Amino acid sequence: MTGAALGLTVTHQRYVPYSHAHYGGSLVDGAYVLGLFGDVATEMCIRTDGDEGLFASYSDVQFQAPVRAGDVLTVSATVTRVGTRSRELSFEARVVCRAQPERGASAAAVLAEPIVAVTATGTVVVPPA
Repeated sequence: MTGAALGLTVTHQRYVPYSHAHYGGSLVDGAYVLGLFGDVATEMCIRTDGDEGLFASYSDVQFQAPVRAGDVLTVSATVTRVGTRSRELSFEARVVCRAQPERGASAAAVLAEPIVAVTATGTVVVPPA
């Protein structure tokens, strides 16, 4: 299949393991979410162009809320611009579940309202058709 469609969205969901906690308070570094953005961008390229493509650049990244070990994230990429070989994607990572260690070692809850943790805009390139 070739030809990315404006507005097409790919979504992944991922549990953040405690092995990725990097800072106090079980905080996870921002690079973890950027890696997840790369994963959804790869699937987007496969779906639209039949190739994994290459991530060329980020033009904007906003860390808006912390990501912690024990979170469940929903990560999405949406096509916002289609060029001959490039596609601009809008990314968003939302926390949909969060650990609640104050209630017990394995306690967690589904959040009533997801928390937008990270947003970004990026460009991927794909081989010529």
